[in-house]
Amino acid sequence: MNSMSPSGKVRPPLEAAVIRVFDVMFSVVGLALGLPLLLVLLLLGWLETGSPLFRQERVGRYRQPFTLVKFRTMRPDTASVATHLASGSAVTPVGRFLRRTKLDELPQLWNVLKGDMSLVGPRPCLFNQEELVRERAQRGVYDWRPGITGLAQIQGIDMSTPRLLAETDREMLAHLTVYDYFRYIFWTFLGRGVGDRIVK
Repeated sequence: MNSMSPSGKVRPPLEAAVIRVFDVMFSVVGLALGLPLLLVLLLLGWLETGSPLFRQERVGRYRQPFTLVKFRTMRPDTASVATHLASGSAVTPVGRFLRRTKLDELPQLWNVLKGDMSLVGPRPCLFNQEELVRERAQRGVYDWRPGITGLAQIQGIDMSTPRLLAETDREMLAHLTVYDYFRYIFWTFLGRGVGDRIVK
């Protein structure tokens, strides 16, 4: 079956399949080569909070729930809210380093390997972010896997502006090609863009 883009154009099945192949390849290589670093970060997180991994239910493809996994950057007792609504005082010292270097996202390669996510796609939100869920649903954003990075992240657009984020997600998905897939990953490695803002 052909996949429809948010603009109404048909996404070539071969191109979508190629992107999935690259997702699997890169996640396997990343997890294998990054294993020593993963173990070090797990140890640091365990020493700091006793709970180095953070698991949270997010909105996935077709608005189905999935469990996102990443390194913990906030205290374990922090309320489960969107990042831009959390207090900066909740971020731990190790967490500040992880967020600054984007290493907190490393465990999400497991989500990519499982097929919950892609390396490139809209950042997955919480179900209680109702405005963003609604704006994305109206634009067909949930026809695609959520991602680790994408156009919005490169441009510094986060979940504090739901409509703008949903429109940017739609724009990315309507024109996403294999070339764009590599371009967004490359820009992310160069450190372009920022994650969700936290109240200082």
